[in-house]
Amino acid sequence: MTPEQPSSAISAEPLSTDPVDRVIAYHVRTKHHFNRYARSLGYLDWANQPNPFRRFDGAELVRLPLLKPEDEPRSPSYQAIYHPGAVSPQAVTIRTISRFFELALGLSAWKKAGESEWALRNNPSSGNLHPTEGYVLLSSAEGLNLKPGLYHYAPREHGLELRADCSPAAISSLLAPFPSGAFLFGLTSVHWREAWKYGERAFRYCNHDVGHAIGSARIAAATLGWKMALLDGVDQNQIARVLGTHRVDDFSGVEPEHPDCLAVIWPGEAEVSASSHSSREPQGLPLFLDEAAVSGVAAGPWHGKANELSREHGVHWDVIDQVAEASWKTSLEHPTVLLGAAPIVQAGTLHASRTTYDAGAIIRQRRSAVSFDGRTAISAATFFHILQRVMPRVERPQVQRPTPWDALPWDPAIHLMLFVHRVEGLEAGLYILARDPNKLPFLQQSMNPELEWTPAPGCPEELPLFWLLQGNAQRLAAQVSCQQAIAGDSAFSLGMLAEFEGRLRQGGAWWYPRLFWETGLLGQVLYLEAEAAGVRGTGIGCFFDDPVHEVVGIKELSIQSLYHFTIGGPVDDQRLMTLPPYHHLRHE
Repeated sequence: MTPEQPSSAISAEPLSTDPVDRVIAYHVRTKHHFNRYARSLGYLDWANQPNPFRRFDGAELVRLPLLKPEDEPRSPSYQAIYHPGAVSPQAVTIRTISRFFELALGLSAWKKAGESEWALRNNPSSGNLHPTEGYVLLSSAEGLNLKPGLYHYAPREHGLELRADCSPAAISSLLAPFPSGAFLFGLTSVHWREAWKYGERAFRYCNHDVGHAIGSARIAAATLGWKMALLDGVDQNQIARVLGTHRVDDFSGVEPEHPDCLAVIWPGEAEVSASSHSSREPQGLPLFLDEAAVSGVAAGPWHGKANELSREHGVHWDVIDQVAEASWKTSLEHPTVLLGAAPIVQAGTLHASRTTYDAGAIIRQRRSAVSFDGRTAISAATFFHILQRVMPRVERPQVQRPTPWDALPWDPAIHLMLFVHRVEGLEAGLYILARDPNKLPFLQQSMNPELEWTPAPGCPEELPLFWLLQGNAQRLAAQVSCQQAIAGDSAFSLGMLAEFEGRLRQGGAWWYPRLFWETGLLGQVLYLEAEAAGVRGTGIGCFFDDPVHEVVGIKELSIQSLYHFTIGGPVDDQRLMTLPPYHHLRHE
């Protein structure tokens, strides 16, 4: 089916000046329907395909050492990164920073077909378009061999571009409240990269990819024994000033970057500076930044001008600018999270033969499946294990959340509606996983009252998985996923259901991107779990929104499906040649 132009019934202007109303209007406007897709160009303008690699002309590039998988620091087993204390914290050095960026945002391979080559990355992306850019703010440290300052990560070169010289005193002031060895990690989005293909729906996909990148960064940090927390108390003006996206001249005449988020990363056993807390206060990690310290870092001097990604844009999608403005976070909060809380010890793996798999190998081999064989099944034990991995365990508030859910400072807003096709020992049909057990009454009240809500047979007691409808759901799953066979030919597929209007009304319009970030983090966990289980996954951004809701009788906007996913036995395209990720650097 070809994307169609919108009907005249869709208004080009927001109906309200209220930011929440505006983001909801955008969401409704960009839904896919059986008879009409969300507005896009309708074809691919190959002559203006965006350059997937942003560079800053005039900024000094520091090449990071190209480490082989067997080089130090070596990654631990895949299972170890989820077990507290199993990975000894590594010092922040030029080698550990190199390993972090390689596993978080680096290249995983090149694909070649005829004369065409394109790169794959360790962080997933909608359509492999990679709108997400990564930054790091580093202080001086022994073994780091980098000037203090803000750097942009260049994945093709596996290097850091110095965007801003920052005085050691300014960085020390900004990082003083955080554990020793801490640094800031930032993400931005180039909306045009997704809009080139997906039109008005692209803002959704860009925020999926922010979530993917948060997940890949948190897991990369875990391989080094590092911790990570999203600084959700900052506003976007602060993020812009720290990352330099506010600098109009640096982006003059080229595609701008939208400042998304900042996170703090630190070696796991490091302590918060005693100077940042009085003796009477519990030790905590602030999820905000001091305004004066932000100004000190943003003083620069700055270097480099962003490169142009496309010669022409053809169509500018104003609605993306409107929803970005409406969801811009202007509020400053001062939340903290306690350090030293008792960690959750994950249950033993249910597919023990794979416990020795190297975490780095799992991360590097991750791919998005393009087709499934329609035959491969997984065991119920493997299925339950995958679902256990996506649980933040919020029912135990005094306990530290498991990796990677400790990176998000909010209670989960996303629940899973599962189409089970080929899970041995489990009846085919429709199931739901309540990722926050406290939300069960809300979920039940928001859906068809005639659904069964029977606990899934054989399911671990701590997993709130419920059977809703029995029967073959392969055709239904494919139909609501824009007629894509991958949703029915897999072992199982799912829709990610968000607590929607209530969360926005209560928290603010800036919650809209965060809902997508949570789905992207879920997607990254599912990608890696599929690889660890010997199968493969892929995200599905194209689905018919309201027909999905009708499957379980969701009405109004209390719940909305934001992202789909599917896992099964992949069918590889043998026509494509795979090349090593940094083979091109050896010939430059």
